[in-house]
Amino acid sequence: MDEMFGWKTKQPNRRATEMTGAYDGGLAMMTQGLIAGTRVASNLGWRAVEALAVGDSVLTFDNGMQRITELRRLALFPDAPDTAAACWPVVVPEGALDNRAELTLLPDQGVLVESDAASDMYGDPFAVVPAQALVGLRGIHRAAPQHKVELVIIAFAEEQVIYAEGGTLIHCPLVRPALDNLMDKTSAVYDVLGMRDAAYVAGCLSAEDRILATAGRMAGPAAYC
Repeated sequence: MDEMFGWKTKQPNRRATEMTGAYDGGLAMMTQGLIAGTRVASNLGWRAVEALAVGDSVLTFDNGMQRITELRRLALFPDAPDTAAACWPVVVPEGALDNRAELTLLPDQGVLVESDAASDMYGDPFAVVPAQALVGLRGIHRAAPQHKVELVIIAFAEEQVIYAEGGTLIHCPLVRPALDNLMDKTSAVYDVLGMRDAAYVAGCLSAEDRILATAGRMAGPAAYC
């Protein structure tokens, strides 16, 4: 499977969304999902997310192929290009997060990144950060949407991280009503960092990039987080 996909695995002034179906989770649904056209690694190969169906399997970071148990769809940015700046998506240039093509994400979509800083802080080199925390890193930026798009939310029986556009690791939490999340005291498999901690990790990633670019010759405070 690794050879098939080519990587190694781990051993608001205006209404921003327009729902196409009933959902009782409210605004929580706006924080995750992939825009139509984004390709994910599946049992069918690299496939556009909107072409997937319940019962198809998607390659996950920790648990191999996992079956899709539910798909939900939204019409996103119906007011584009006049969408309020707070709702603008995050644009990830090709290669910025090991992605083979430009990737557009919701600002609060969780992205799994690897960082020495995360290892120092949490005892694990991998951390899930909101996409907007990465703005400024490797050319990642926010941009006004130019037209309405479809958002596809993938759900599994358990929380997962999946591969998008080559190597970007996308967090897929359990899709359920917000009240259920409050009542359920079970620990999440992946903890999404708050903006403060996420910004720190992003800053350290930037510092690590500079050190690599200078072959480790950086010195002084700028070389450390």
